[in-house]
Amino acid sequence: MMTVSETVRQESDRLGAAREELVGRRIALLSVTVGVILATAKLLIGAKAGSASVVSDGFEAAADALSSGIVYAGLWLASKPPDAEHPYGHGRYETLAGLAVGGMLLLAGVGILFHGANHLGETDDVKLYALYPLAAAVVLKLALAAVKFRTGKRITSTALRADAWHDVTDLLSTGVAIIAVALTLLDPKRFHMADHLGGMIIGIIIFLLAIQVVRHTVDQLVDTMPGAERMREIRGIALDVPGALGIEKCFARRTGLKYHVDLHLEVDPDLTVRESHRIAAAVRNLIKDRLPWVADVLVHVEPLELSLRGK
Repeated sequence: MMTVSETVRQESDRLGAAREELVGRRIALLSVTVGVILATAKLLIGAKAGSASVVSDGFEAAADALSSGIVYAGLWLASKPPDAEHPYGHGRYETLAGLAVGGMLLLAGVGILFHGANHLGETDDVKLYALYPLAAAVVLKLALAAVKFRTGKRITSTALRADAWHDVTDLLSTGVAIIAVALTLLDPKRFHMADHLGGMIIGIIIFLLAIQVVRHTVDQLVDTMPGAERMREIRGIALDVPGALGIEKCFARRTGLKYHVDLHLEVDPDLTVRESHRIAAAVRNLIKDRLPWVADVLVHVEPLELSLRGK
């Protein structure tokens, strides 16, 4: 039976997580809106101005808007509380959303690369106003990426950070598009291939960053342990509790925004069940208090002398 303090703590953790997830969803929704506006502007103005780089960047922005929508859906699903069929919560939806973003980046990168290669020999009459949506994109994407990285780190959201990398991709691709358009405007005869080459470079950048995003999310889906430093933190905090004599095993796996920890705690074999339970509860609560990236800790109590014998 949980004590009153444990019940209050769990409710406080639940409300705090809900607030963080709500912030993440609002940022993702804002990103969708900005992405749709930028994608529309780049595609329409790029086509009218005759710039393949701006059109390619517009397709990347359209993929960005779609991926932000996927992130929003993933964060919304991940915010659902645990139930009988999902005792660890629904956090994996958030991880799947991050994987979907990586897949979108891969497709966008390959498509843009092939489009640029197929039109490499063409010469277009690029207009100066092709630069306008690119300049607006730089300002907006810098602000969005900074907010997403900061918030994604605070709430440990894989999908939000993946979407932030997508914004970085957009900044890199927009920078390439600006250079390509500027060279074409500066000397159309000499740099007649610059615009289409810029589109191909954008595709390569997107593809390479997509591989990183996919690899990171796959690591989570296969229950990759957190880094050694984080595992040392868990063990060190557990041993700070009076009565905690050692740790035989300690595992952790990510389920969405946070980690679930399984810990085998060694105590004095002569303690009563009640006293052993008190120590285990203290270990669980202390780890959750000090490590905001830990969702819960399952503590299995073992007598010290048995573990020393390898039983």
